[in-house]
Amino acid sequence: MQSFDRHGHPVSELAWTRDGALASARVRLPDGEWLAIEPRATTAAPWGLADRVWRAERFPEVGGPSGEPLTVFEALDWARIDRIPPLAEPTRLPPGGGTAVLNLIAELAREQGAARLAYRGPYPTEQLFLALLESFRYEPADAADPLAAFMSGGLAWTPAPHERLFAADGLYVQRRGRVEKVVFQGTTYYRPDWQSITRQAPRRVRDVPEGVLCSLWALGRPLEDHLLLSSEGDLRCVLEPVPHACPTSPIGPEIVAGVAAIVAAGSAPPLVPVIEDVAGAVAFEWGAVARDLVLIEAERIRVSGRFRRVLAELITATRGRRPRGTLALAALVELGALVGDTVRARAQARLAALPPAAQAAALDAPPAADDRHARAIGDAIEALLRDVEA
Repeated sequence: MQSFDRHGHPVSELAWTRDGALASARVRLPDGEWLAIEPRATTAAPWGLADRVWRAERFPEVGGPSGEPLTVFEALDWARIDRIPPLAEPTRLPPGGGTAVLNLIAELAREQGAARLAYRGPYPTEQLFLALLESFRYEPADAADPLAAFMSGGLAWTPAPHERLFAADGLYVQRRGRVEKVVFQGTTYYRPDWQSITRQAPRRVRDVPEGVLCSLWALGRPLEDHLLLSSEGDLRCVLEPVPHACPTSPIGPEIVAGVAAIVAAGSAPPLVPVIEDVAGAVAFEWGAVARDLVLIEAERIRVSGRFRRVLAELITATRGRRPRGTLALAALVELGALVGDTVRARAQARLAALPPAAQAAALDAPPAADDRHARAIGDAIEALLRDVEA
């Protein structure tokens, strides 16, 4: 059974056995590649029977999926989906992979009449929460702090899958009554608002009278417009921003330490000291970045000089030390959002490479009770003000 988008491009493929069990599945990724799902592939996972995810072009007519095995998740009865399964190694999935699998689960669950699904796995992270928002709606909708409720097991999820559109020139669009997410040539743009949640969206989808714009967004304003789409998700034009010369200059260690403290504050406690080490080992700098706000390499992270210039303009126009400090703090939070996923992923990889005894010690170590993160952020505010006022 194959599904196609309204342009006729393949989106997913399911094969069922005669007794109604899922034999194999594949879902398309935003970059046009495919993930395959092998049901009931192993019992080696912590929760017993598990389905395996593969990176694969197609299913051979005989045998299992070919390609690269990536990770596993708790086995589902795909004909009667009753929960959202935990995934063993989310970081091994390619960009958009987790969302593609979750959307398939949401589609099938809705077709089967499932009203609410729960997640009871061991990893109720913010990253999973944001991924679930793309294919489900949380209940109760009026939860005062939905993320905290999710982490404590207090949310249910109503299937609300999105429409997935694949177009030429590397364009991928998600719609649920409106364009919610766009991927173009490897760059992902999001709406900032998802139910009652406001997420950091430095690459932003926003409505304008002409249609839907995909833009770079920082400090409360658009910095560059990149794409114009129709409200239905069709590409109208690719916009080329005016290039701006920007000399390269280092970002001071106090600013880097403050950004690391902000990333650490939103991360699992075992990662906190590793995040600090990872951030300290990378050279941070201001400079020119083409069509993005950050350029991330193995040993260097470059933040767009346009971000610094706009911050300097805002601070120059703001009177009073406290309002200027508030602007600097907001900028640090946005910098943390720009680099946080990369820093966390590197910290996770470094932690996973430790010997088992060292991993266990890191997992069992109590969270630090001092105020060094608050001090680091305070020092970073002062350092950032000095940097942009220079």
